[in-house]
Amino acid sequence: MGQNPATDGKAYAVEKTEQEWLDELGEERYQVLRQAGTERAWTGELLDESRAGIYTCGACNAELFVAGTKFDSGCGWPSFYESVRPEAVELIEDTSLGMVRTEVRCANCGSHLGHVFPDGFGTPTGDRYCMNSLALDFTPTAD
Repeated sequence: MGQNPATDGKAYAVEKTEQEWLDELGEERYQVLRQAGTERAWTGELLDESRAGIYTCGACNAELFVAGTKFDSGCGWPSFYESVRPEAVELIEDTSLGMVRTEVRCANCGSHLGHVFPDGFGTPTGDRYCMNSLALDFTPTAD
């Protein structure tokens, strides 16, 4: 597992004790959002979501991604080519697992969302924000 965002010393708009996060999120979501875990590929309930709407942080409800930026990357996790606003997410170098990746965290609460990779070929940005379904909530909107 990766580093716990709550213990890296940065102040966020939403701050809670780890026990409060665990009580609110439950064990499975806590492991992903607060301990930088990853759900198994092809298991997330938002992977095949295709309705118009907004994706928010599963911990603090901050807006993160617009459904129109979601694409099928074939990687087994919901993928987006950009966040709703650049300041909505925080990008952190992640050297866990013996490789260099870019971790994506919610800028509002510091929760782990997934990773971003520069291999979103055919997208307007060239990026693939590979997110955990457990880290997100989805609210559909009218088309």
